[in-house]
Amino acid sequence: MNKQTRGLWISLISVVAVTIIALAATLAAGWSPKLGLDLDGGLAVTYQTHTPVTQAQLDTIVTILDNRVGNGTSGATVSSQGKNQISVSVPGAKNSQQILTTLGNTGQLFFRPALCYANSFSVTKGQSVSTAALPSQCAAQYELSAANLGVTPNSNDPNGYTSNNVGPDPQFTTHPSTPSTQDKAVDVVLLPGSKAAQTQNIRYLLGPAGMTGTAVKSANAQLNQGQWSVNLNLTSAGAALWDSLAQKQFHAIIGIDLDGQVVSAPITQPTQSTFTSFNGQVAISGGFSEDFAKTLAADLNFGALPVKLDRLTVQTVSPTLGKASLQAGLLSGLIGLILVMIYTIIYYRLLGVVVVAGLALTGALLWTIIAIMGQTLGTTIDLAGVIGIIVSVGITVDSYIVYFERLKDETRSGRTVRTSVDRGFKSAFRTVVAADLVSLLGAVILYEVSVGPVRGFALFLGISTVIDLVMTYTFTRPFVILLGRNSSATDAKSMGVAKGLGIGSEVAS
Repeated sequence: MNKQTRGLWISLISVVAVTIIALAATLAAGWSPKLGLDLDGGLAVTYQTHTPVTQAQLDTIVTILDNRVGNGTSGATVSSQGKNQISVSVPGAKNSQQILTTLGNTGQLFFRPALCYANSFSVTKGQSVSTAALPSQCAAQYELSAANLGVTPNSNDPNGYTSNNVGPDPQFTTHPSTPSTQDKAVDVVLLPGSKAAQTQNIRYLLGPAGMTGTAVKSANAQLNQGQWSVNLNLTSAGAALWDSLAQKQFHAIIGIDLDGQVVSAPITQPTQSTFTSFNGQVAISGGFSEDFAKTLAADLNFGALPVKLDRLTVQTVSPTLGKASLQAGLLSGLIGLILVMIYTIIYYRLLGVVVVAGLALTGALLWTIIAIMGQTLGTTIDLAGVIGIIVSVGITVDSYIVYFERLKDETRSGRTVRTSVDRGFKSAFRTVVAADLVSLLGAVILYEVSVGPVRGFALFLGISTVIDLVMTYTFTRPFVILLGRNSSATDAKSMGVAKGLGIGSEVAS
């Protein structure tokens, strides 16, 4: 065996081995392609900004919602549509209402001074709902001031401090809570606590915001000495704003207002006797559970939307409908693939077997790549992506046909199959590269300029095209050349390479 033949065998065996090993490893890990919304069912929501926005603001909203919905939801996608709409797609969603609630929490984030507590909104018999303007001050004995709270550092107390209990101001009982749509940074608002914090029965009268969520650079939940807390890292501008607000509220309460609810209301530095600068690092604690601490961190991280969002449409796709779409797509692809395989074997004989083997390896490699992308990048494949793969089968088969037809031209000019397989590939490969590069360029452009399912079509068409280029050189080339150099494969009466090329045995050897 000469050096060139050895190289051909190494290339052929390596491709087969790598593909089989990669597929086996993927199956062993239990990985499989993640299906898109139209194949696996799920949730699709469209939002519109409440007021006109700039492109920068729209991009910010997309980023925030993408992070928000991606918190534990693999495969979710968020994209902008037009000048003021955002589309959210969550394939495989099992609890649509919970996801909608999570998305709905991504309103504006404010840090406000807490003025006093208020009872839950209630109107007894004979009373009427107050229509008067919301009072901006609390009765003196109910103010959540440092004097009334009487916060005193105490190392012997489990909390590290003691404080007075200040009751709710009864004058707000008949005042309804401020709607989230009217939750303005410059206003005094009356807001309920959040269910997540288990404070939904408490309401807070809050002053104008001293800082907004744009000042939060990052937030994370952390376990410190057995207690869960949320650590904030503020921007340079946010650090100054927080220090200003915290100094005014030293030993008093700062309410964290997210989309019309108070998600947390910590006392400022209760274990210290004097105020000190936070230097942009804030720790919020208070007997938090792990779930609440992580939820609060996510709210602080991704709650700073620049504008309000209005929900336009909500669409749920049942897994049954998605399964039917998947079965229809796979069935059509399988029928087309079988017909192609039968045709190539009848027409090209043993060379048709090369096509079948190549398509099998390409399919296995493509399945493995899509499964890995789904697990590592959250990439999903939808019906448009399946169509892109089906279309790519035609591109792949074209590569084989270009090579085989070039072989026919070489043998018809009087050359043997042995000499034709080398010469034919060199000229055929230039044609294959040109055709595949045009297809790849089209897929890249389509991916960049399109949105939604069309991008899935372009993505998987592009991946399939790249695989075709690689397989043509590393698998088809060595396989066909080795067959052309084997007289038994070339001269076989019914399935031989010469028979497939339509030539006689006089030029076959």
